[in-house]
Amino acid sequence: MQRRIVSLWFPRLSSDRMQRLQPVEGPFVLTERQSNAERVACLNTEAEAKGLSRGMGFSDARAYCPDVRSAPVDRLQDQRFLAALLRWARKYSPWVGFEGDNGLVLDITGVAHLFGGEAGMLADMRMRLLRARLEVRIGLADTRGAAWALARFGEGVAPEGDTGGALADLPVAALRLDSKTCVGLERLGIRTIAALRNLPRATVTRRFGNDALLRLDQALGDRSEEITPEAEAAPLAVRLTFPEPIGLRGDVMAGAGRLLEQLCQRLKDRDLGVRRLEVTLQRVDKGSQQVELRLARPLRDAATILPLFERGLSEVDAGFGIDLMRMQATQIESMPARQLGHIQSRSKDGLSDLITRLGSRIGLDNIHRMLPADSHIPERSFLIAAAAYSDGAGSWPVARPRPVVLFPPEGVAATGRRPPQHFKWRRMRLTAAQVSGPERVAPEWWLPDDNWRTGLRDYWRVETRQGRRLWMYHTPQAPGWYVQGEFA
Repeated sequence: MQRRIVSLWFPRLSSDRMQRLQPVEGPFVLTERQSNAERVACLNTEAEAKGLSRGMGFSDARAYCPDVRSAPVDRLQDQRFLAALLRWARKYSPWVGFEGDNGLVLDITGVAHLFGGEAGMLADMRMRLLRARLEVRIGLADTRGAAWALARFGEGVAPEGDTGGALADLPVAALRLDSKTCVGLERLGIRTIAALRNLPRATVTRRFGNDALLRLDQALGDRSEEITPEAEAAPLAVRLTFPEPIGLRGDVMAGAGRLLEQLCQRLKDRDLGVRRLEVTLQRVDKGSQQVELRLARPLRDAATILPLFERGLSEVDAGFGIDLMRMQATQIESMPARQLGHIQSRSKDGLSDLITRLGSRIGLDNIHRMLPADSHIPERSFLIAAAAYSDGAGSWPVARPRPVVLFPPEGVAATGRRPPQHFKWRRMRLTAAQVSGPERVAPEWWLPDDNWRTGLRDYWRVETRQGRRLWMYHTPQAPGWYVQGEFA
């Protein structure tokens, strides 16, 4: 039986995922920080029609298209979305794997007839993906390399046994070669796969190494290329049925404790820790309730986790009784064994446990910490991140002291390049006693910021006779004085 491979390529995976969550009318791009510059990582068709492209600077994109809307790219969510598409693709074949960051590969050998043949299978794939508002390019061929090439450079189907003819007119980049090799071949006038096949193999190897011929042989089927399917991870879940319905709070907690012991033992056997747990309680009337627990750090100690469930389980309405409990670890992380010593500090674990206890009441996403950012602009020198999903900074790299309170600039009526001796701020008349500075801060020209349109800022530290220690700045290009912070 001839082997047949399908390649699914999602050229706008990131933007399509965001559009599914919140549709945006008009040009829309996703940006990513690369080499200290915001660049376009993905874009929709409207933005591409305006002349925007991947890799261009975001400031250039706004110059080309002022009405473009943007959002930061989220690679983690993109991978989770692609993993969900992989699970969906298993309905067509059990042999499915990832193809880079935005593609899937399926081995459909011997299963196409279940969907009305290859044409019927591809039509069904395309229809369902378009209905899900996902742009897709599909390639079908005898080899993985040929299917990849057809999906990205000439969407179509290669007839059985005629892979070479289907690839003949495609560019050499369709062989998954690096850009340096492709440029070298094009400089010699070798622009298509057919032209590369006609070259002496010894000449190709001598000038471009073995990789060019390896990719060519894989695409034509002269060398095998396997597909590694992604193993479907068995859910880490345990369940407990009761001969008689229960409803007392103590009984529910005892059942949760028994489930936790079993689940934690499985986690220990696999060197895993749980970050999110979900308990489902099914009543005798077939109704069910879910209680979710999110942890600030991976855990697998039943005695530590069980008290954290008490608040959620105490609010469960047992009705006429609960006859089944199911506990599942919905988010897990690697947690290898650690070497413990008598001098080891547990301060970090203690802080994480405190965040967990507070998060069970107000939500982990509502507990934040500040982290240093690589920017000399005061407003951008820190980031606000969820404390449960970030590590605290050991020290803040500050070359000069910064105020403990930072607020939007507030104008002060004054003139001159040095801080005023007498001025009025927040209905207070202040007198400068000691000043130090200036510290000149230039705007980051590659990032648009309306607050820095006035240009340079000369910051001064002003200590007043009234006890206020202010952080003031002067704008030489548009003369004016402002107060932006206050020292302790």
